[in-house]
Amino acid sequence: MDNAPIHTSNDFIANLDEWEGKGVFIKALPTYCPELNSIEILWRFIKYLWLPFSAFISYNALVKEVENILTQIGDEYTIDFAY
Repeated sequence: MDNAPIHTSNDFIANLDEWEGKGVFIKALPTYCPELNSIEILWRFIKYLWLPFSAFISYNALVKEVENILTQIGDEYTIDFAY
């Protein structure tokens, strides 16, 4: 988890023991460490590798292309952490 307000809320903190009892352990990320945050890695791939320039013609084109990519992650689009 990062330092988003929802992650520091009383409701969130109140559930930590319950989640740990179910085998879910929450680990805090350092203050600014996007390379450790999976969603940041995904957005970087989308923005710099997978999104065609034509997506920036209009808002609707951008939404369409992002939705297209998100529905094909794991099939057409994959991230290889091996290199």
